Amino acid sequence: MSVTVHLPAVLAKLADGRRALDAPGATVGQVVAHLAALYPDLAPRLRDESGRPYEFVTFYLNDEDIRLDGGFDAPVSDGDEITIVPAIAGG
Repeated sequence: MSVTVHLPAVLAKLADGRRALDAPGATVGQVVAHLAALYPDLAPRLRDESGRPYEFVTFYLNDEDIRLDGGFDAPVSDGDEITIVPAIAGG
């Protein structure tokens, strides 16, 4: 089963410039783990050392915030889309 992961430009730089990636997995966490293995520089921007999502990075599964529906344990289906939105600081 494969889902499409959408990255903002700031994270795409760490994934060979790719803004959309296809990745396998049965849960959001498995998809993120797959991407972390393929793009090691991207991994620390998505999750902590324990493999949990950072509070300041929001993951949307088909436009739904996963924090409200299982977190990294949220199941995915073939064709689903995950959008990753990191918090941006500024002033």
